[in-house]
Amino acid sequence: MAAMAELALHRSGRFKSGDVEIFYRLFGDKGRLPLVLVHGLSYFSYDWIEPAVALCKDRQVAAMDMRGFGDSGWSKDYSVPAQAGDIVSLLDYLDWPKAILVGHSMGGRSCTYAAAEEQQRVAGLALVDFSPENAPAGSKRVAQTVANTPEVFASVDEAMNYFGADAHSPQGASQRARYEAYLRPVAGGFAPKRDDHYRNQFKKIVETGERPKLGVDLWESLRKVACPILVMRGTRSDLFAAETKQKVAAANVRIELVEVDAGHNVAGENLQGFLAALRPWLEKNGG
Repeated sequence: MAAMAELALHRSGRFKSGDVEIFYRLFGDKGRLPLVLVHGLSYFSYDWIEPAVALCKDRQVAAMDMRGFGDSGWSKDYSVPAQAGDIVSLLDYLDWPKAILVGHSMGGRSCTYAAAEEQQRVAGLALVDFSPENAPAGSKRVAQTVANTPEVFASVDEAMNYFGADAHSPQGASQRARYEAYLRPVAGGFAPKRDDHYRNQFKKIVETGERPKLGVDLWESLRKVACPILVMRGTRSDLFAAETKQKVAAANVRIELVEVDAGHNVAGENLQGFLAALRPWLEKNGG
C-alpha cells in the first residue's frame, strides 16, 4: 500500500491523446533521463506510486492510467498502436525529448511497440514480466478472473475478496486504500475502473476459446527495438514461462534478462528485488 506521505509526493494531471483524456501522476524534479511507468491489465497508475517514489530521487518519473483504465477516458480503440501512441503523447505533453519506458505485463506490449516505432524518443526499455508469448496457465487465470468479474460489487470488501485480498486480514487492511482507489461508485455498489470492453473480450475467450488478434507482431517489434532492453521475469510467474526465457533473450542482442523472486506482479510483491534489478541497468545504460 502506498503511504499517505507518498501520495502527497507527486502531482497529477490530464492531457489529450487522440479521442481520450489520459490521467497521469508525476514524481520528482528534472535531472537524469525521465522514466515512464506503464501498468498491466489488472493494475493502474496507483500501483506504481511506491516504485516511483523510490526512483524519482534524481529524475522525473511519470505513471499513467492507460486508456480505459483508472481515471483515464474510455475509447473505441484499444489497439496496441493506439495505446503506444498515448505513451508518446505523454512524452510530448511533458516536453520530454527522450525517456526510458518501464512496462509491466500488458503495459509491456505498449512500451515495446512504442520503442520499436519511435526509436528517437525511447532511450531504454524495461519489460516487467512481459513476453510476447503468454503461458497457458496464466492466460487461463487472467481470462477467467476478468471474464467473471461481477458488474457490480456490493462493497469494497466484496471486491477485495474477489481479487484475492482478504479484507479482514492485516495484509488486506494494508491494501484497502488501493482498492478504494481502484473502484468507482456505480448504482448498487462499486465497479473496477476499467472499460467493460475488457471483461466482454475475455468472456468471449472463455466461451469460444477465440483470442482477439492484436494486429501487430510483438516478436517483430521486440526485434526492431534499437535501445538497451531489460527483461525482468518473476521466478514464480504463471504468465512468463521459464521455458520462454531463451526465446525472449534471443529476440534482440540488446536484451539483458534477469529474474526476481516474485510472481507476476514483480514490483508489487518484491519492490526491493524490482529496484535491485532495475537500478544497475539504469546506471549501466546512462539512465
